[in-house]
Amino acid sequence: MSKVTIYSTPTCVYCRMAKEFFHKNNIQYTEHNVAEDDAAREEMVQKSHQLGVPVIDINGEIHVGFNRSELERALGLK
Repeated sequence: MSKVTIYSTPTCVYCRMAKEFFHKNNIQYTEHNVAEDDAAREEMVQKSHQLGVPVIDINGEIHVGFNRSELERALGLK
């Protein structure tokens, strides 16, 4: 099973789309709200070198933004 972490904010439309995608595909994930968690925000910046969300970590592979086909590939769904 893939280890999935999403760094997000409550108002981010693409973050919601990513989480809906995970739910629809029964993908378990850990979520960090970078609007409230300074340590998680720093961790996200260290991994992605930027402040934009969502940042999705799948088994150490970093994905910035919501790209359905890229996530499907990384998760072995297609």
